[in-house]
Amino acid sequence: MKTLVYIDHFKGAVQPSSWEALGVAKKFGSAVAVVFGENANDVAKSAFEHGADEVFVADDSSLKDYLPETYASTLSALASTLNPNLILFPTTARTRELAAMCAVDLNTNVMTDLTGLEANGDSFVATRPIYEAKLFEKVNCVGKPVMATLRGRAFPKPNQETGKSGTITKVDAKGEAKSTVEGYSASESAVNLGDASIIVSGGRGVSNNPSLTPPAGLDEKQAEIWRAQQGFALVTDLAKVLGGAVGASRAAVDAGYIPYSHQVGQTGKVVAPDLYIANGISGAIQHLVGMRNAKVIVAINKDADAPIFKAARYGVVGDLFEIVPALTEAFKKKLGK
Repeated sequence: MKTLVYIDHFKGAVQPSSWEALGVAKKFGSAVAVVFGENANDVAKSAFEHGADEVFVADDSSLKDYLPETYASTLSALASTLNPNLILFPTTARTRELAAMCAVDLNTNVMTDLTGLEANGDSFVATRPIYEAKLFEKVNCVGKPVMATLRGRAFPKPNQETGKSGTITKVDAKGEAKSTVEGYSASESAVNLGDASIIVSGGRGVSNNPSLTPPAGLDEKQAEIWRAQQGFALVTDLAKVLGGAVGASRAAVDAGYIPYSHQVGQTGKVVAPDLYIANGISGAIQHLVGMRNAKVIVAINKDADAPIFKAARYGVVGDLFEIVPALTEAFKKKLGK
């Protein structure tokens, strides 16, 4: 059984869940990686190291920037030639669009955000979360090719075999874009919650430190945000020591404490880290939807009745402004930092 795996990358920086998709493809037989973009040979070489049996590269100036028209036309043409049973994508904003457009071109269907995928004869049975991840549904897909996007960190990442190589097959770019990219602006480029194995998050509680005296001249709202910034500095220090990312609840984002790119929840990022530390977060359902799939959840909150404790494996009832710095120092000693 032949499976195409689209390797999603930006200027050579690969979305790690692309490698997870390669691992899924290997379960079903031959894994064929597809890489688009100018100067994409380095990505192709990495694909071999992560388990690809073959790699097809469309390396053309027209593919320098992601444009859905050219990318979809090129992938659809390649799929028509190779006739795969299955085409897999990591779930990203780009791949949702790309998979949908290819499904129209190939007269098939696409299943999104899967957390499980199994072969069932000539068809596939997919598992995906529904109703704010309270339930999981199984979907039987019989179209050909079956197209699916996979949720990040829902599948194991294959071990990298450094130095493994293979033959790279060049393919031509297809289609003509109706738009052009004029430029990019970077925003919070260090935040990568979807791939983080450790996330330390803060909520409205990070602003409730009465021992802090705001600078003179601030109004009540400005003073609240100033206190929150000091609280998030503690959260950030702990995240740095652990090598993790900084997250936040929607309440903290809506209050202006931290940019939206840090938001975890139904309307933010849905994450599945190995460790999630929630500081001053009450545990509203909107937030729980985004982080309930973490392997280990630690909650720190002064309210012993906070709903977050029902989702946590470990709960600490107390003042986060005392507990978080103590944890940071303890981890520094433990980790030799």
